[in-house]
Amino acid sequence: MGADHPRYKWVALTNTTLGILLATINSSIVLISLPGIFTGIRLDPLQPANVSYLLWMLMGYMLVTAVLVVALGRLGDMWGRVRIYNAGFLIFTLTSVILSLDPFQGAGGALWLIGWRIAQAVGGAMLMANSAAILTDAFPARQRGMALGVNMVAGIAGSFVGLVLGGALVTWNWRSVFWVNVPIGIIGTVWAYKSLHETGVRTPGRMDWWGNLTFAVGLTALLAGITYGIQPYGGHTMGWTNPWVLAGLIGGAAVLALFCVIETKVAEPMFPLRLFRDAAFAGGNLAALLGSIARGGLQFMLIIWLQGIWLPLHGYDYADTPLWAGIYMLPLTVGFLVAGPVSGYLSDKYGARLFAAAGFVVMAASFAGLLALPTDFGYGLFALLVFLNGLGGGLFAAPNTSIIMSSVPAEARGAASGMRATFQNAGMVLSMGVFFSLMVAGLSGSLPGTLTSGLTAQGVPAGAAHTVAGLPPVGVLFAAFLGYNPIQHLLGGSILGGLPPENAAHLTGREFFPHLISQPFHDGLVVVFSLAIAMSLAAAAASLIRRP
Repeated sequence: MGADHPRYKWVALTNTTLGILLATINSSIVLISLPGIFTGIRLDPLQPANVSYLLWMLMGYMLVTAVLVVALGRLGDMWGRVRIYNAGFLIFTLTSVILSLDPFQGAGGALWLIGWRIAQAVGGAMLMANSAAILTDAFPARQRGMALGVNMVAGIAGSFVGLVLGGALVTWNWRSVFWVNVPIGIIGTVWAYKSLHETGVRTPGRMDWWGNLTFAVGLTALLAGITYGIQPYGGHTMGWTNPWVLAGLIGGAAVLALFCVIETKVAEPMFPLRLFRDAAFAGGNLAALLGSIARGGLQFMLIIWLQGIWLPLHGYDYADTPLWAGIYMLPLTVGFLVAGPVSGYLSDKYGARLFAAAGFVVMAASFAGLLALPTDFGYGLFALLVFLNGLGGGLFAAPNTSIIMSSVPAEARGAASGMRATFQNAGMVLSMGVFFSLMVAGLSGSLPGTLTSGLTAQGVPAGAAHTVAGLPPVGVLFAAFLGYNPIQHLLGGSILGGLPPENAAHLTGREFFPHLISQPFHDGLVVVFSLAIAMSLAAAAASLIRRP
């Protein structure tokens, strides 16, 4: 089918939607599968020495896509968007096979997964950077919002579908988390090479190597610094005083400032800063960044809330919590899927800004509702609130993409698509550093006293209880995030063996740990969701910005 065939645009839409769905599912499927993956490679994620593996398993994929997506969008402008997109599908599929064949255990197994996930992220970035540009080329302006809406909502919903899929697959075999990509990837790759054609404006030119280098180094240093800042350092609950973290934050910001200077001097910049002179483009990208941070924070907090507290309190074994956490978050995905395409269609008719702003207002209202819930909530109201959050995200996604992509000239669509994806992916990485830091700060005030009193009430010697309570809160937070009960791990067999059997059983049972952390967790949640409300409202205001 040729590019001028009336049905070609629908072929482009279905293939790019499949590609984006695959890339974004992969960014979250590992998130909820981590307990099973670490068990499979026989590595204890709660050992302090293994926390770095945990962080890089979580953040490596998103960090690399955030760093590379602009450069790969620029390559699409120069060499052909379809060519780069098709290569991304191929790389993504091949690395999925390699990941599923991890031959090592322990640290070696973790490094294999981290390294090949980074390689897979190159393929994912190729898909993300060029899909919106391919659609913008293929669809007329009157249908563009709908097409971009379907594509964008598939991308955002994919991050939540991955939670359900990962929870289901990891209970069967941890390698299936990677196998699942292979048949879909093969079909998508063959289909893309056979059916997609170049329809956009090719812009021959040279790569901005200095811009690419300073952007990659600066953004990597900044995001890695934020990621490592949540780890304890030198007796502090977090690592913001760690010289390496400070070097990453300050040095990364300085290199990014140098990058901005370079981009104003070179003839063919990778990140055309002139595009930000358009108020609609600048406002749309600011809204995308703030929305991504708020959405990422919601993901992390809901996983901790469900896996670490709510599900064990309702009789679920810790081993089963990843699957059920994914299932209980389904209303979030449904909200996205309901609102996204409808919002794209209506925004084509009535304008994008109002829908984008309304979506963020709905998200802010849902965060306020979640803030008012007790930690041990009734599921019906929780489901309604997360559905509303998904609905708000779906309302916003398509109009925001349409605002950004329609505000740039045709020859800059690849770069603009990459810039939009950079803000979105960087927001996800930032969300982990920002919201985990806020949660740890919230826990630091009330958790030590709660731990001490809870443990001593069960007969744990005061010295041992004080030692456990003095441990950094990030360990307890990761335990809840992974669906672990860390009490046995923290106290050890010698202390538990000296307690009455019924006390030891209660300490290591399903209810003690969730009851223990529920109030400190809620204290942290107040801080986290208050910031998410502020970000959502600021994003709503940014969405209303238009050209003077």
